[in-house]
Amino acid sequence: MAPARTKTSARTAARKPLTKSRAKSAPAARKRAAPPQPSSQIFRVSHHSEEDFEMGLRRYAKYRDLGMAKATNGKVQAHVIRFVPPCRPEEVSKLHYHDVEFQMIYVLKGWIKTELEGQGAHVMRPGSAWIQPPRIKHKVLDYSDDAEVLEIILPADFETVELT
Repeated sequence: MAPARTKTSARTAARKPLTKSRAKSAPAARKRAAPPQPSSQIFRVSHHSEEDFEMGLRRYAKYRDLGMAKATNGKVQAHVIRFVPPCRPEEVSKLHYHDVEFQMIYVLKGWIKTELEGQGAHVMRPGSAWIQPPRIKHKVLDYSDDAEVLEIILPADFETVELT
């Protein structure tokens, strides 16, 4: 059976190629400087509101989008994940991975027990933070009724692949 793929994004964003700057020679420095390029980021603030938590990728979690995908033109996604009690291991403990460049999680409230390929199981508590390398297989094993985490992912548009 082929792995299940889930596209995760508030929207799909086109990536712009990176350009490298080079030191200008003295004659080139005397020429007029190019006009400043528009930033690929905009100012964004997100204030806490209970109404902002919505069902998302998984039934056992509600997500509060912090608006970073729109503010960064799809480069970064940031959201608060509030786990829905009670934890049902048969539902949450599905092995999967995310096709991302970067993923960082920080525990805000409660605790979460997770298992990562080659790293074993870990209980993360308020103040715990971890990076999940790209495509690392992992699963949630358990969580407290008040578990809440901040997750930051690059890029904002990515796939989640369920393996079991």
